[in-house]
Amino acid sequence: MSKPDFSIVIPTFERMDVLPEVLEAVDDQDTGAAFEVVVVDDGSRDGTASFLRSWRAVHPFRVLRQENRGPAAARNAGVAAARGRRVAFLGDDTVPASDWLAAHDRTREEDPGTGPVAVLGYTRWHPRIRRTRFLEFINEEGLQFGYGLIDDPEDVPFNFFYTSNISLPRALLLEEPLDEGFPYPAWEDTELAYRLTRRLGLRIVYEPKAVTLHDHPTDFDRFCDRQEKAGYSAVVFYRLHPELGDFLGIGNGGPPPVPSRVPQVLRELLVRALQSFPVSLPRIWQEALRYHYILGLRRGWRELGGAKA
Repeated sequence: MSKPDFSIVIPTFERMDVLPEVLEAVDDQDTGAAFEVVVVDDGSRDGTASFLRSWRAVHPFRVLRQENRGPAAARNAGVAAARGRRVAFLGDDTVPASDWLAAHDRTREEDPGTGPVAVLGYTRWHPRIRRTRFLEFINEEGLQFGYGLIDDPEDVPFNFFYTSNISLPRALLLEEPLDEGFPYPAWEDTELAYRLTRRLGLRIVYEPKAVTLHDHPTDFDRFCDRQEKAGYSAVVFYRLHPELGDFLGIGNGGPPPVPSRVPQVLRELLVRALQSFPVSLPRIWQEALRYHYILGLRRGWRELGGAKA
């Protein structure tokens, strides 16, 4: 049996509110590329397992199930089981447009190629998510995604490697899998990209026509919690690659001190009061979220014992 061009790998954990829509959209891809679908159920305890059994009965795709070990382990399991020459990662809350895979395939084919290439697609908010200036900010300015910061689409830095919408040669992922030591879904894809670009010469190109729709409701308070977890995971990243201390916000003596609490309380009151209004507060958002990132850095530094010996 010939290998498919792509293996679409989708890790999932208790996202029955959107997973069926993701799979329907994958099934409706308008592409000439041969592809398979590998869904990895990361220990869901809701109706995901029974839904996937019924879906598989009428759709030709594969389902793996594992105990809950996080998205990095789920993606690694999907890659190991895949047969495609390239892996296209999707999130279980990112609904692909009908020409999503065709755009990944077209970019791959049109690239003259001096080495391995990853194709980064564009993820925007799903239409059913009520978009605010804050949501646009975190999508475009580098806190969740950073599409508005990409200067050269033909040579994208490693920190723009988002496993919710990216494709790359499967052989690279077998040689350099995701590190499963990250406790939260934060930084594990960036750490992988750092290794792939430096050890295996991967180049990342950006194809904004490879669109997915992100259905993940969030607001300022939820994102503060995410940033605290990102700070904790940044310490894990630092212990693997201490040369990236400045990039991660960690100095030779460890994380910076926690900023004063009083200005932070005032910033948060202002953001919460205005987050439903068409008002942009990028500097205040940055400072308020940085506070929670530093809290996470300091918790990680304390609990993990600082720099790795």
